[in-house]
Amino acid sequence: MHTKIHTLEGWLRHCEQLHPRNIDMGLDRVREVARRMALRFDCPVITVAGTNGKGSTCAMLEAVALQAGYRTGVYTSPHLVHFEERCRVHGESVAAADLVPHFEAVEAARTLQGDDVSLTYFEFTTLAILRLMSHARLDLAVLEVGLGGRLDATNVIDADCAIITSIDIDHTEFLGPDRESIGREKAGIMRTGRPVIVSDPMAPESVVDHAREIGADLWRFGKDFNFAGDKQQWSWAGRGRRYAGLAYPSLRGANQLINASGVLAALEALRDRVPVTAQAVRNGLALVELPGRFQIIPGQPTLVLDVAHNPHSVAALTANLDAMGYFPTTHAVFGAMADKDLGPMLAKVGPLVDRWYFTNLPTPRAETAAVLQQKWNAVQMVAGGRREVHSSLHADPLEALQAAVAAADPADRIVVFGSFYTVGGVLLHGTPRLQAKHLGH
Repeated sequence: MHTKIHTLEGWLRHCEQLHPRNIDMGLDRVREVARRMALRFDCPVITVAGTNGKGSTCAMLEAVALQAGYRTGVYTSPHLVHFEERCRVHGESVAAADLVPHFEAVEAARTLQGDDVSLTYFEFTTLAILRLMSHARLDLAVLEVGLGGRLDATNVIDADCAIITSIDIDHTEFLGPDRESIGREKAGIMRTGRPVIVSDPMAPESVVDHAREIGADLWRFGKDFNFAGDKQQWSWAGRGRRYAGLAYPSLRGANQLINASGVLAALEALRDRVPVTAQAVRNGLALVELPGRFQIIPGQPTLVLDVAHNPHSVAALTANLDAMGYFPTTHAVFGAMADKDLGPMLAKVGPLVDRWYFTNLPTPRAETAAVLQQKWNAVQMVAGGRREVHSSLHADPLEALQAAVAAADPADRIVVFGSFYTVGGVLLHGTPRLQAKHLGH
């Protein structure tokens, strides 16, 4: 009945072509396919929702659990360069060939006995990865929510523990116009009687209210767990455990302590099933890596990669850049989706940028480089155009980076930020190591 598809590339093309018509946003279709596949996990599952900090939270959970000797599985999205990055088993990205049988199983379940169920690209690929993870003999599964929570495909799995990271305005067309309505969507990953870790220090009331309504075990930042820190080290305290003298997580940026605090609260809440030692916590946080999250690549000039793509994450990026110290010139490579709140993002980071390199991105959702430049010019006009800031337009992120490298002196810094496509675009051929021409050329 089906043409045989032998490669991951072929399956991804198949998923893209499904384009369900007039699809309801509910989970009933995904649940039905999951039921046909008998999809279930035999290990504890932690689901992570939020606007910013989800990827960092998943990476820290994985790193600590690996150090504690557990076999971990992690699902995150989107990817930077290769689709296989979306699934890691025991700390390694899965091989493309290993995903193929799971795509076949989803398609067989989706079209069972001619009773076809419509799935979106995201729903289809999520089910394939969840099936691979459910067969991987894991000790702990970590699932990052793609969008919102309540209606996200990951929510077909009943998590043993939910984490909700910072909540901010993003994807308003799907999730609602304010933090309260967005919080309500994220709260959909909670389960009655199970722990939910809310690591946003100013959580919307809707999140707290939903936890109370359904009788979830609510852990609130500042109430059930907290952290303190000085320049050298930090400490964490939860309901029944404390960690003192911790080194800062190897993921850089001020917001990472909030993410790390949520991670420690989740591990504390699940300690009967996934016990971890203080040493595993120390080693995991010291070793955690996550490309594209305020990632500083040493070289000349310095290169900073960050997938900040909404006002909240761009504000965090700006604070982190500010804390790096003095650079004669900061060059910014920027590409973003058209539906983002671009004005406030450009206005926030603008004072730190001396030259802009606006880039097109290989997706119809992206804003064009020319429109990005117009928006920047508008921000400049509002600010009174107090200084001359050069900007240029580029066909793709790699070309934009090359232009920045050509214009930069060794002591400068180049910041590549915006969409995953922007950062992924400069990582296509591996991590760039910059060796600029020396001064006086």
